[in-house]
Amino acid sequence: MSLRPFRDIKRRKTKVIKVGNVKIGGDNPISVQSMTNTLTTDVKATIKQINDIAEEGADIVRVSCPDEDSSKALKEIIKHVSIPVVADIHFHYKRAIEAAENGASCLRINPGNIGDETKIHEVLKAAKNNNCSIRIGVNAGSLEKDILEEFKEPCPEALVKSALRNIKILEDKDFLNFKISVKSSDVFLSIAAYRQLSKVIDYPLHLGITEAGSFVSGSIKSSIGLGSLLMDGIGDTIRISLSDNPTQEVKIGNEILKSLNLRNRGVKIISCPSCARQAFQVIDTVKILEEKLAHIKTPITLSIIGCVVNGPGEAAMTDIGITGGGKGNNMLYLSGVQNEKVMTDDIINKVVSEVEKKASELEN
Repeated sequence: MSLRPFRDIKRRKTKVIKVGNVKIGGDNPISVQSMTNTLTTDVKATIKQINDIAEEGADIVRVSCPDEDSSKALKEIIKHVSIPVVADIHFHYKRAIEAAENGASCLRINPGNIGDETKIHEVLKAAKNNNCSIRIGVNAGSLEKDILEEFKEPCPEALVKSALRNIKILEDKDFLNFKISVKSSDVFLSIAAYRQLSKVIDYPLHLGITEAGSFVSGSIKSSIGLGSLLMDGIGDTIRISLSDNPTQEVKIGNEILKSLNLRNRGVKIISCPSCARQAFQVIDTVKILEEKLAHIKTPITLSIIGCVVNGPGEAAMTDIGITGGGKGNNMLYLSGVQNEKVMTDDIINKVVSEVEKKASELEN
């Protein structure tokens, strides 16, 4: 039982590309990405981390390939993971060719950093021959020297100029299977650059606030930056860049999309901050339920409200709800309707049971 969004977001229409079996752009769901922080040459550790990232709900993962051993390790890694792998390449064109030949579904490059046209052509040829897409990754921290000299500092116009220059390199080689990003660690700079770029191209956009910081500060910066763009209908795939476990990036990315009704995955919990009126420990209950319901992938709404002030109203709008009541008699709501009283000590088990039952019904 999900409410109709007060405002339906009208997404900007873009071309559709494929990263492995994941379609990016057009009317396809906005995908969530993350990046490994293991040594790529440590194949076992990298495989485990990718699978953890996938289990958390990522659609795509990026892996850094700084040397030949790393790009060649992709061949074994890709055999044991379930989501498409993007090879992160910076300056050396041979790493890009090796990554494409060893199974990467996408190459993250700046064509202008690869070198002369012969090298770029070889990379694009390898990408075409191996059904490999490309992400042009423009970053405020690594703009071309002449663009920095022209604009004096990173600014929206500088990022867009770099993006258009790199796009032209690919278009001139008749390579159109790409997406693009214009990232900065500055929220305002990133938002302005993406808005400007979205007005002049129709290629899919990868959104991100680069080097956003620690879990708390980075999540807030990313939510503001990406949320503003997504509400404008801009963005086809996202990555939250945190100095934390990559699974946390995926969790925040999915929560941003769920909050904007752009994508639903798993249990969406609506809960009060708690106060002296609460009939049970709301905060502890929500923390336990988040952990116990993490395995649920089916979209389900759940309200956990500590008292009767807002509880019944919230429960009326969710699939399952608990509202605090006096003397430990709390009310369970199913599909917005009062169902039965639940004692405080039984809340966790009862809610988990009802959510799992609802998930099973919806899946079948």
